[in-house]
Amino acid sequence: MSDPMAEIRASFFVECEELLESLNDGLQMMDDGATDSETINVVFRAVHSIKGGAGAFGLDDLVRFAHQFETAMDEVRAGRFTPGPDAIRLFYACTDILGDLVRAARDGEVISDDITGPALETLTRLVGIQEEVEEEIEFTPATLSLDLDLDFDALDLSADLGGDMTDPLPELSDLGPLEDTGTDTSSSLPTPAKGFRVFLKPENALYASGNEPLYLFRALRDLGDISISCHTDALPAIGIMDPEVGYLSWTIEVHTDEPETAVVDVFEFVDGLCQLSITPLDAPLAHTVSDDTQSDADQADTAPHPEMMREPQSQASDGLSVETESLDAPLLAPLDMPAMANDPLIDAAPTPEVAAPVAAMIAPATPAVPLDEDAQDERKTLSAPTQPRATVRVDLERIDRLVNLVGELVINQAMLSQSVAEAHIPPNSPVSSGLEEFLQLTRDIQESVMMIRAQPIKSLFQRMGRIVRESSASVGKEVRLTTIGENTEVDKTVIERLADPLTHMIRNAVDHGLETPKTRTENGKSAIGHVTLSAQHRSGRIVIEVSDDGAGINRERVRAKAIENGLILPDAQLSDSDIDNLLFMPGFSTASEISNLSGRGVGMDVVKSAIQGLGGRIAITSVEGKGTTFSISLPLTLAVLDGMVVRVENETIVVPLNAILETLTLTDDDLESLGPQSHVVQIRGGFVPLLDLGAELGYRAPEPSYVGRVVLLIGQEGGNRAALAVDAIEDQRQVVIKGLEGSYGRIPGIAAATILGDGQIALILDPGDLVAQASGRTKSSTQTPALVG
Repeated sequence: MSDPMAEIRASFFVECEELLESLNDGLQMMDDGATDSETINVVFRAVHSIKGGAGAFGLDDLVRFAHQFETAMDEVRAGRFTPGPDAIRLFYACTDILGDLVRAARDGEVISDDITGPALETLTRLVGIQEEVEEEIEFTPATLSLDLDLDFDALDLSADLGGDMTDPLPELSDLGPLEDTGTDTSSSLPTPAKGFRVFLKPENALYASGNEPLYLFRALRDLGDISISCHTDALPAIGIMDPEVGYLSWTIEVHTDEPETAVVDVFEFVDGLCQLSITPLDAPLAHTVSDDTQSDADQADTAPHPEMMREPQSQASDGLSVETESLDAPLLAPLDMPAMANDPLIDAAPTPEVAAPVAAMIAPATPAVPLDEDAQDERKTLSAPTQPRATVRVDLERIDRLVNLVGELVINQAMLSQSVAEAHIPPNSPVSSGLEEFLQLTRDIQESVMMIRAQPIKSLFQRMGRIVRESSASVGKEVRLTTIGENTEVDKTVIERLADPLTHMIRNAVDHGLETPKTRTENGKSAIGHVTLSAQHRSGRIVIEVSDDGAGINRERVRAKAIENGLILPDAQLSDSDIDNLLFMPGFSTASEISNLSGRGVGMDVVKSAIQGLGGRIAITSVEGKGTTFSISLPLTLAVLDGMVVRVENETIVVPLNAILETLTLTDDDLESLGPQSHVVQIRGGFVPLLDLGAELGYRAPEPSYVGRVVLLIGQEGGNRAALAVDAIEDQRQVVIKGLEGSYGRIPGIAAATILGDGQIALILDPGDLVAQASGRTKSSTQTPALVG
């Protein structure tokens, strides 16, 4: 049986990640110059919510840091402090530490005070917050007063009004003119109370989930002065009290200038676990004890003591008043059970002498005036909350299992189609029609499941902001990160596996790509370097680019370093692209000193391997003095793709459909020969290199003539094209991607494999890599640099 507390705790940490994302968004907007209250409130509410949830789980280190961060943001929100660039950088650093504390709490680790301490000190000094000292105040235990010795003779309910109450009032004309005393009578009127009256009745589930009203009271105290009354009228006789039932409820008056949303946020993590009402203090006072407070006692098959059913004379005597300074102590001290058990009043019925005067003090209830229909409609309109989009959190393992099942469904659908084709069933038969519907349903299911796994790449991009801040501080450079296409959706597995490669590329751009502020200024550039991280969909793939406006690649230095390390021969003839791709050689580094960021020879070759492990490619473009761009091209999903099934020398190959621009059959007029084994195809006035797919994969020798052959026109990144000659096109279908690298390593020109409907295994082509291999831009990694296209 799963632990409910563990599930709730896990849910809290998931929510923390979302809140940290909102926090980063808000700080980014503030960094861009936004000063509106809503932007600042986004940051404040995110920190406040993390603090509130952490308090419910007793995560003291997280609460302490979040509280100070929240206090700083409250200074900004109140207009007492205007954050400049230094303050924004500090808030970013505090956000990073807050994220570390969240993850440490999740993993059961501890963050050293050496990390949090300096940030807190800087925060206090910058914003001018005085460190709060928690006062140890002795808590006075709340007790039940059962003393019925009431002396009503001591209450003089008559007042001397200066005359007989039966005398008639003087006529208004006899009063004479009123004198102007010069006093502003409006100042003598009572000022309406500012704040809210909160009624809280916890359900049993609130306690079972590990929540505690005391934490809620502490959070309310942070908003302003509060007074608390504890309602005990649902308490049963002690002898039959159920320890698993919550009988208490509270009325809390919160005197604050904060909006109602701030009060509502306090109860965010107990929504649905309590009866809650929040009304302004200046609203008409109604009896705050819910009619449902007796329900739990009724379930215990008992009735409260008659003394506890007395109607309170005033709100102050409605229950147990608790001093707010006592909120740091236990909420209720243990009752003196032996003394109460021996109290004869517990089982005694009220005497007529006592009951009569008490009943006389209770005013008859005034019947409520029903609202007319218009008023009722207006109330419904005002009180109806805006319905948020319904979401549900699902473990990633469950989604992965669903994806795998969809893959099996696709394979079985292909097998069924193969069986129907082999049985020569007519296309217009019910079986064929049903199969077509099944095929469409399978596709819809597959697309829907892929949408579930797809997530915006924003979360990954936000993590890179911290990498830029830490890296730039380490090397003494000023760097600004710009992100484009944050809402581009990518398979979650791709996002997770991209984190390490992108981290290294960002550090590489900051350390190697950008010049120092002094050098940039001397070259007529801004002292602040710029790194741009972008994502977009292109030709059915996801393309991510990391670019900088630095000095570009110093190709002479790269070449010299490669010769020094024995990676190339001194007389090797290399193009600019070949030299750039030397950066991907194992152990290659141009750094002269070892630092936290570079110089250890473990770098871009690891990035390249990680990208290829995702079925992707990486390319470099660089202009000296202008900057460098690394482009990563990845498949949208790692599960299922649409492919064109082709035949080459009795072998079945699957070509990704999104890479094919068109298909055509060659004629003699289409072909131009450039040599014995080199041909180009003329297509609409342009020439495209022709590649024999069978020869490139080693299935056969190049053909002497390709007239009458079917070719696939392949589109590549950068607008380049190539034509692949195949023997025949067999079908177009969805195929399930099965990785090969775990068993066979990387195979040039091959992306993965799949299982066809007849049970055969077919290779899935990587057209871009195949064309790059054939054109000479990629050489064998065992002899010459592994240059990627």
